[in-house]
Amino acid sequence: MAGRVIKDDQPRVYFDCNKCPAFCCSIYERVGVTKRDINRLAKHFGVTPDEARERYTADWEGERVLKRVKDVIFEKTCAFLDQKTRGCTIYHARPEVCRSYPNRSRCAYYDLLRFERIQQGDESVVPQVKITFHDVEEEVVDNADGPERIYEWGEKER
Repeated sequence: MAGRVIKDDQPRVYFDCNKCPAFCCSIYERVGVTKRDINRLAKHFGVTPDEARERYTADWEGERVLKRVKDVIFEKTCAFLDQKTRGCTIYHARPEVCRSYPNRSRCAYYDLLRFERIQQGDESVVPQVKITFHDVEEEVVDNADGPERIYEWGEKER
């Protein structure tokens, strides 16, 4: 058999980014970038790091993040997502966080997509997912069975 040989040390992946609507580019409120990421963008676009920082990133609560734009599927998405193909337009210059995602053999969003399409019997279904973060307060209360941790969060979204 003259084909690709899979050895035990080769990681197997159970997702296909080409069949995904780019959840990872769209449902997070930010994609953080480092100085190294900004330098990579600068080199890719042939501009200075300061120009890349100004043109392609924004400040989000004191953190440098990629700029976002209105999306045809989700509320907003990364400015570098091609909204027709749902592919990254700066793939070779993408930030480290994007390079390492999902950092395992499975992607939870791809699993959700496959599950919902099977459940709905419709390969065009795209579940709307939004990741939000809340400040959580932990309180330890004593009761008859001993101390119990209780987590409470308010309505405040970040």
